[in-house]
Amino acid sequence: MPDVSMSIAGSPAPPKVTLRELRVRGVHVPLKRPLATSSGTVGIAPLTLIDLLTHEGVIGRTYLFCYTPLVLKPVLELLRNLSAMLAGQPVVPLELDRRLQRTFRLLGNSGVTGMAAAGIDMAAWDALARAAGLPLVRLLGGEPRRVPAYNSNGLGIIGAARAAAEAEELIAPGFGAVKVRLGYDDAAADVAVVRAVRRAIGERVQMMSDYNQALSAPEAIRRGHALDGEGLYWIEEPTRADDYEGNARIARALKTAVQIGENFGSASDMANAIAAGACDYAMPDATKIGGVTAWMRCAALAEAHGVPMSTHLFPEVSAHMMTATPTAH
Repeated sequence: MPDVSMSIAGSPAPPKVTLRELRVRGVHVPLKRPLATSSGTVGIAPLTLIDLLTHEGVIGRTYLFCYTPLVLKPVLELLRNLSAMLAGQPVVPLELDRRLQRTFRLLGNSGVTGMAAAGIDMAAWDALARAAGLPLVRLLGGEPRRVPAYNSNGLGIIGAARAAAEAEELIAPGFGAVKVRLGYDDAAADVAVVRAVRRAIGERVQMMSDYNQALSAPEAIRRGHALDGEGLYWIEEPTRADDYEGNARIARALKTAVQIGENFGSASDMANAIAAGACDYAMPDATKIGGVTAWMRCAALAEAHGVPMSTHLFPEVSAHMMTATPTAH
């Protein structure tokens, strides 16, 4: 009789594929709108492009956003080294994740190592979805549907007048929400920018804000109180991302919701943040959190604790993961 593998749900399992090699390339992509944040200006996107080649001819693809050109070369070199180590392994994301976790246990599973592992994980899931002839969302047990999105391609620290004009451009394609960066010299300047953008976009468009970790906890509370009546949907990363106690103090003090998560390095980080009461909403980043496998762990945490969960960057894969996230926000 033919060997037909079945999944737990009773449907045919994805065909078995075996990793042959990882082919990686580094590219610098100029940004149409350089993003000026309180932490500095991002003018290019240094990307690692990953092709996961299999012996069966299926190719899984993904990319990593490395934030700074300084990291691009080390990420590429690490992935090339891992290609030789993983050659011949079955493309089974949970098993690949366990192996990489063991490999980096003494060094640590965050930063460059975590980014490389996330790239392998996302490419592995893509390969499995292609082998099965399914969109990733169906492989994850979800159903394709619309995912609300906001336009975050701009609205940096550029002043009230320019921010207002840019906001009008950002909503023109049909977006129902935008995000403005804050962290100006004082609270009055932050409020002035928010009000200018609100006048430009009207009352029906949602507005989020992002401090990019610029403030101390006491200053974040002071500025948050100044912004509480401005109709912001959330205040993101008001203080240092790993200061869960400080973020919890801010969340308790403000009426406006607090959003953190793009700097979670693992599902454990998200669990610790939730336990501390550090956020009203959570926003993991597919690369920093560890790829699709770690994302689904975070989705389970969010559901268990009733935390609305959104996503940071990587819309090509994140849209699929969001449709399989019970508390998708």
